[in-house]
Amino acid sequence: MPRKKKFPRESFVSMTELVLPNDTNTLNNLMGGRLMHWMDIVSAIAAQKHSNRTVVTASVDNISFKHPIQLGNVVTLRARVTRAFNSSMEVRIDVEAEDIPSGKKIESNSAYFTFVAVDQSGRPIDVPEIEPETDEDREYYNGALRRRQLRLILAGRMKPQDAHELKAIFNIE
Repeated sequence: MPRKKKFPRESFVSMTELVLPNDTNTLNNLMGGRLMHWMDIVSAIAAQKHSNRTVVTASVDNISFKHPIQLGNVVTLRARVTRAFNSSMEVRIDVEAEDIPSGKKIESNSAYFTFVAVDQSGRPIDVPEIEPETDEDREYYNGALRRRQLRLILAGRMKPQDAHELKAIFNIE
């Protein structure tokens, strides 16, 4: 039986947080762990919206911090599912920080998290496919297979020679 299809916009989630003193380090910048916690929450909600299931975090790609986020900044996290495989979903998160008094906004970072939908017993369960609508959707969707293969290789669950999408990028025979 074919799986139902959904659009990335159907999983879109936006979450806003205010950086308070308890969220900061001794330099009054947002602690990286707090930001990763918020990213995990917003991306899990997006994965739940897509799958209509309980989800668990399977992997987190590289998170690089481009700019520090300061005490008092308003942080907006936006997430959506970029591609769904069988039971797993890749979610992209974009983070923006705003200093409201000055009106200055910065793009702090972006990352990809992978979630697996599970049933009541905790076993993986199939999720709907993604049907990209926009050029940006298609770009994220097409790159998701390469990112997935890289994740699997790094986790020791795929041999590099079996990663056909990656071989094409590196011109490996």
